[in-house]
Amino acid sequence: MQSSSRPARKGVKQRGSAVGKGAAALVVATGLIGTAAATANAAPLPETSAPGAVVAESETDTPDLVTGLNERASGASAAAAARGHLASKPGRYHIDNPGTNLEAVGTESAGSKETVRLQQKYQGVPVLGGLYLVRMEKKGGERVVTGTSGKYFTELNLDSVTPTVSEKVAIERAIAAVAQPGGLLRKDSAEALKSFTGEANGLSILPEGKGLLTRHITVTGVGADGMPVKQEVYVDANAGFPVLQYSSIKTTVAPGASIGTTGETAETGETPDMSTTATPGSVVGSGVRYNGETVELNLYKTSTGPYQMIDYSKRAENSPFQGQMIKTYDANGADASYASGRWPSQATIGSSLTAEFGQAFTDKGMIDAHWAAGEVYDYFKSNFNRAGLDGTDEFITSVVGVTANGGPFPNAFWDGQKMVYGQGGGDYRTFSADADVVGHEMSHGVIEHTANLVYVGQSGAMNEAIADYFGNAIDVGTSGMSMDDPDAGLLGEDLCVTAAPRDCALRDLNDGATTYDDFVGVTYRGDYGGVHLNSTIFSGALWDLREQLGSELADQIVYRALSAYMTPLDDFMAGRAAVVAAAAELGATKSQLAVVEAAFDAHGIETGWENQLGVDSDTLIADNNIADTGVGAGGGKYAVSRTNHDGTEPYSVWLGNTSGKGQPELVTGNNGSYNVYADTDGQTVAWAEYTGSQILMRARPVAGGLTKTVNFSHAGPVSSLNVDGDLMVRTVTDYTTGAKHVAWANMKTGTSGLVDVGTIREITALPSVKDGKIAYAKLLQTENGARLGVEVFDTVAGTKTQMPVDASVVGIGQTAITDDGVVWIEDNDATDSGQAAVRKAAFDGTNPVTLVPETADSSIFPFSVTASDDAVTLTSVPFATSWANETLPKLFQVPATGRSGAVRMSCSRGEQIYAAADEGKRVLWFDGTTSHTNLVKRDRPAGRC
Repeated sequence: MQSSSRPARKGVKQRGSAVGKGAAALVVATGLIGTAAATANAAPLPETSAPGAVVAESETDTPDLVTGLNERASGASAAAAARGHLASKPGRYHIDNPGTNLEAVGTESAGSKETVRLQQKYQGVPVLGGLYLVRMEKKGGERVVTGTSGKYFTELNLDSVTPTVSEKVAIERAIAAVAQPGGLLRKDSAEALKSFTGEANGLSILPEGKGLLTRHITVTGVGADGMPVKQEVYVDANAGFPVLQYSSIKTTVAPGASIGTTGETAETGETPDMSTTATPGSVVGSGVRYNGETVELNLYKTSTGPYQMIDYSKRAENSPFQGQMIKTYDANGADASYASGRWPSQATIGSSLTAEFGQAFTDKGMIDAHWAAGEVYDYFKSNFNRAGLDGTDEFITSVVGVTANGGPFPNAFWDGQKMVYGQGGGDYRTFSADADVVGHEMSHGVIEHTANLVYVGQSGAMNEAIADYFGNAIDVGTSGMSMDDPDAGLLGEDLCVTAAPRDCALRDLNDGATTYDDFVGVTYRGDYGGVHLNSTIFSGALWDLREQLGSELADQIVYRALSAYMTPLDDFMAGRAAVVAAAAELGATKSQLAVVEAAFDAHGIETGWENQLGVDSDTLIADNNIADTGVGAGGGKYAVSRTNHDGTEPYSVWLGNTSGKGQPELVTGNNGSYNVYADTDGQTVAWAEYTGSQILMRARPVAGGLTKTVNFSHAGPVSSLNVDGDLMVRTVTDYTTGAKHVAWANMKTGTSGLVDVGTIREITALPSVKDGKIAYAKLLQTENGARLGVEVFDTVAGTKTQMPVDASVVGIGQTAITDDGVVWIEDNDATDSGQAAVRKAAFDGTNPVTLVPETADSSIFPFSVTASDDAVTLTSVPFATSWANETLPKLFQVPATGRSGAVRMSCSRGEQIYAAADEGKRVLWFDGTTSHTNLVKRDRPAGRC
C-alpha cells in the first residue's frame, strides 16, 4: 500500500526532469549547455559577421549563449537599444515583438559596459525563469552589442491566460501543499497548521512545453519543528494543483541540520523607517571584534542622542536614495520566526553612550556585523564599482542575535530584505563573528539582484557556491590570509569557541568535491534539492580559478559571469558556460582559458556527468517528471502519476507490474485534470482528481472497466490516499481549526464518514487500511491535556480499539496494517536526537512487540513506515549536524516478526523517499541518486552498506 506520510519540503521533482538540476528541478529540462569558443582578445568582428559562438537551447529556438558580437545598437536608452538589437535579428533570436514580450527589469553598468536584463512575458504574464540578457559596450558615443545569454522560451502557446481557479482556492491548496502531514503527529500539530497563511502574487507561466498558467502564492508560517517557513508555491490556475514549491530564504547552513534552520513567518511588526533625510552626524568610533581585533566603526550621533550603528559614509552624494545606509540592529532575543520577512518589533538600533562600543556589543556579535557590512560594501564597490547589494545603494540592514525557541540559533540568512544572524550558544559564537559568513549572506543579496539564481537544485547550489566564493574572498582579504594557506577555503572556521578552525568550518571550498564522486541527488525535503550539499562542487571549481589565476582576475570573471551571463534557472553546465564566456570577454589568454576549463573538468562539471551516477535498484520509470504525489503498490501492481516528458500535460495515473515486466498502462488519460495520490491493492486503482472547482475521488478495477466517483461526507485538499478492497481512506483538513481527520468511504455500499468526531477535540492522520480495518494516529484533547495514541477502526464490526501506547509518548508516526496486526512509529523521548521506536500489536491491542527500539545501538530515525505481511520498511531521516549522503532519508527493512535487526534496503547514494511495500520483501520508492527522480524497486534488502 501507499505510504501516506510524505517528507516535508515536498517536490520529488516539481514538474521537471531532475532533482539535482537547477532548471530541470523546477520546470523543464534544459539540456547540457556547451561552452563559448570566442576569446575577448580576438579581432573585432565586422557588423555583418556571424557570432563567435552560439549555444542553442533544446526547448527553444532562442540561443542560450551568444558571444563575440560587435554589432551597433541604437535607442534612447540601454533597454531600447537591447530590444532593438533583438528585433533586428529575428533569424538568430526568434523573439517576436521584443518591445512587448520583453520587459526591462534592470541595467547593470560597469564602466563602458552595460548588461540589460529583460523579463519574458507572454500576453502580459511573466514567465518564470524567462530572463534574457543583452551585453553592450559604449564605443565612440555609440552602443555596440557584444553578446547575449539567458532563457527565452519560444514554444509557449497557451490558449488563454485567464485563470479559472480563484485566488481563495489557490491559497487554500497552496497551504495544503506546504502543510501536508509528514513525520510524527505531535501535541502541537494543529497549532502549527493554523499558523500558515497565503498571499497571492499574481499570475506566472511555468515554461513547460506550451506553457502552464499558474497562480503564484507565498505561504508563510511556523513549521511543526517551531522553525519559520516561507515557500513560493505555484498552483495550476485552471486545475488548482500545486505543481511547484521552493523556499525563498537563503541560509548559511542547510535547514534541518542541528546547527540551524530558517524561514519566514507572518508575524506582525513594523519595519523601521529608513528614509531619514536629516543631515547625518557621521563620526568614527571603535569596537573589538570577537577575534580581539580593534576596528573602526562608522557611526551616527545627533547633538543629544547616543552613538548609533548607522553608517552614512558609503553613499554617493548623487544617490537616488537619501539617509541611513548601513544599519545594525540588536534583535534582543527575538525568535527567528519573528525576524524573517518581517521586522522583529523588539529589535533596536545598536547604541552606545560613547563612541567606543564595549564588550557587550562584542559578545552579541554587533561589532563584527557592523564592521563587516562596511567591508563587504567596500569590496563590491572597489572591485566592481557596485553600489550596494542592489546596485543602487539601497539600504543595508543587519539584525543580530535572533534565537530559536528561546535557545541559540547557530545560523544566518538573507530574507530578501536584510541579513539575520543567530545568537551563539554552546561551542558556537554568534554567526556574525566570521567575516565570510557576513560576506556570504550579503552576497546572496547581490545574487538576488543580478542572476537571481532560484534557490533549488543546481541553480540553488550555484547560488550557495557563489555566495561562498565571495564570502571567502572577502574574508581572505580582510584577514590578510594567503590563498596558499590550506584554511583559505574554509567558511565559518572562526565561529567556534573551542574547536579548531578546520573542525568548526561549515564548508571547505577546497574539499575536492566532484559530481561523479560527491554529487547527492536530493529532493526538497530539507536542503531544497541539495543547495548546500552540492554547492562545493561548483564553488570548488571557482576557488581553483582564484588559486591559479590570482584573486584579481578570478574575482572579475566570477562577478562578470554572475552579473552579465547567468539567469535564474541555470544548472551547473550553464554556469560553466557563463564563467568561460566571461573569462573570454575579460581578455583571458588561451592558457588562462584552459585553466578555467580544467577547473570545471576536475570537479566533474562536464557534458554527460549525470550518466556516471549508478544505483543498485531496478528502475521502473526513469525521470518520473512530476511533483510530489507518491506511489502506491500492492498485489504485484503499482500505481503512480506521471506526465509527458516536457510536462505539457497534467498528471495522469499509470498502472504497472512491480516485477518490472511489461509496459505501464495509462489509466486516466489526459483529461485536463491532475490525477494524483494514486494507490492500488492489486485489484483496484484509486486516485484524487484535482479540477479547478473540486477534488474528486476516483476508482477503477485494475483489470479495466468504468471509472467511478467515490463520494465522501467530507471534502477538502487531499494529503494522503489509500485503498484496499471496498474501502478508500484519505486525510482531510479543516482550515477553520487546523484539525486533520481521517475520512473513509465504502465503495460498495456507498457509506462514508470520519473515524473521529470531526472537531478540534480529535485529530487523526497517517492512516493505513486493510481487510476492512483502518489504523491511524490520534490526538485527543482531554481534561488532563492532549493525549496521543493509535486506534484501529473495524468498519465491519463498527468497533474501535486502542493500541497499547503509553500516555507519556511525545509523537506518533505512520501506521501500517499486516495480516496479523498493526505497526506504528512511536517517539517516547523528546530530549534525544530524534530516534523513535517501531511497535506492533495484534488488532485487539494484545501481544505488543518492539520491532525497532528507540534507545539502542541499532536505533534509527523512522519518519514513515510501509509494510507487507512479511516485512516492514522504514524511511529513516537522521538528525544531523551536517548534510551528507549518510544523513539523507534512507530505507531500512525488518521482518514483520521483529526477530532480526533493521538492514538497508538500498546502498545507493542519494535520497530515498515515498516507499511503498508490495508483496514479500519487495519495496518501491522514488530515488534521487542519478540527479533524476526515478521510480525504482528492490525485491530484497541490500544488507549492511
